Amino acid sequence: MGRFRPVLNQHGLTEQQWRILRVLLDEDGLEPRQLSERCLISSPSMAGVLMRMEEAGLIKRTRMAHDQRRVTVTVTPATKRLGKRIAPMIEREYQALEKRVGVKQLQQVYDTLDALQKNLGDLHPSAMD
Repeated sequence: MGRFRPVLNQHGLTEQQWRILRVLLDEDGLEPRQLSERCLISSPSMAGVLMRMEEAGLIKRTRMAHDQRRVTVTVTPATKRLGKRIAPMIEREYQALEKRVGVKQLQQVYDTLDALQKNLGDLHPSAMD
């Protein structure tokens, strides 16, 4: 994260916020529970982060018509523009990382992390915070 933190800080985002935004920019309109699962952020932490993100105008939470207890989380138009600005910077950092470490070794790390996540899949996301 050390390579990416300066980019995020420059745009006023935390690492958790960026994880959430990355997911929402790919798949907008998720419930907080779904975001928790995809981002590996516990539900209590997610609630606080989403509240701050909504206050900052990064996301919008909307109650579902068929069940007022449930909400969907969507990004705002400004956040979509922010994502388009940040994505190339993040991609450059990934490319620099690949150049420094090597694509093969980096893929091994990703594969190991994927296997670890799969093997720990039965653990509650709070264990990952």
